[in-house]
Amino acid sequence: MPNSLNRRHLLMSSLGLAAGLLPAAARAQAPAEAWARMLDAARGQTVWFNAWGGSERTNAYLQWAATEVQRLYGVKLEHVKLSDTAEVVKRVRAEKAAGRNPGSADLLWINGENFLTMKREGLLFGPFAESLPNFALVDLAGKPTTRIDFSEPVDGMEAAWGMAQLTFFADAARVPQPPASLPELLDWARRTPGRFTYPKLPQFHGTTFVKQVLVELNTDRTALYRAFTPEAFGRFTPVVWNYLDALHPLLWRGGRQFPANTTVMRQMLSDGELFISLTFNPNEPANQIAARTLPPGVVAFQFRAGTLGNTHFLAIPFNARAQAGAQVVANFMQSPAAQARKADIRHWGDPTVLAVDRLPPEQRALFADSASAPGVVRQPAPVWPEPHASWVEPIEREWQRRYGA
Repeated sequence: MPNSLNRRHLLMSSLGLAAGLLPAAARAQAPAEAWARMLDAARGQTVWFNAWGGSERTNAYLQWAATEVQRLYGVKLEHVKLSDTAEVVKRVRAEKAAGRNPGSADLLWINGENFLTMKREGLLFGPFAESLPNFALVDLAGKPTTRIDFSEPVDGMEAAWGMAQLTFFADAARVPQPPASLPELLDWARRTPGRFTYPKLPQFHGTTFVKQVLVELNTDRTALYRAFTPEAFGRFTPVVWNYLDALHPLLWRGGRQFPANTTVMRQMLSDGELFISLTFNPNEPANQIAARTLPPGVVAFQFRAGTLGNTHFLAIPFNARAQAGAQVVANFMQSPAAQARKADIRHWGDPTVLAVDRLPPEQRALFADSASAPGVVRQPAPVWPEPHASWVEPIEREWQRRYGA
């Protein structure tokens, strides 16, 4: 009898254990099964990817990606080339107001104030980003801005795609000791007037430079990472205008005119009209040297204490026609193969969002070591997160009032 009871107890225990394990196994299989259904739903869809089209290398990369997602997943990727991401924000907003669903865009290249606007106005699909299989490869610890966009929580509404950091570059023969801070840049400009400038706001790189002034020259930055208030603006921006008032007379054309964008500035540096230029892609100088659009004597540098940096993302509008296809494309864009090609200076040179050191050796090998390439930043500086996106419009408006004419 005791043996019979023991056998029964063991049987019941085994059944109980199995019952406890089966739901866990099912839970483990659920994401894989859900993704398989996503792949099935995406096959045959056309994804209209609205993204900035101002770079030949970026456009070429997206053509490569389109070939790959068609080959691997049967998804057609169409690049809708934008001059400004705000164009598609306005379009999706108008579609929502008109009740147009599905809409005209399936996937967006986005960050900053455009993301904040779309998130606040309910113009985005999601959350989806942390359900993508390749999200597990993203470097959340080493690159904290992959979950924060201009101090606004991403909340799974956009998928990290690439990294950026304000970087300067100069002709080493003309600038043997590059300035290592904004005060040093001002001193250099006093000694070398007319050889530096920045793009006219609201062009993105121009706004970034002004935000660098805001962050670097304010030691107490807490309020900058909160939503804009007029009181905080009045307290923290006077140091910005004081610095720019001192710098502008020393700029190209005495600060009375500003270039339209950094593409123009890069040509001006190549022609010797400028000695220092700027970019938001740390690998752009190396990329342009490799493309022979900049001379090999150009060096890239960042200010010693830090420069602004952020992550740029992929998002899906609330009324996307190809929601499954858009998620499949976003997941592919986070794959080691796609990220490695994107980081390669021969193709784009956009820094990866992945934790490369955690990848298997064969995938890690895809990320070619370009540390010795001409034009690479030799001493990377700390990344300072962007101020809250709500600061952008007030900064641009005040800059236009003071200097736009």
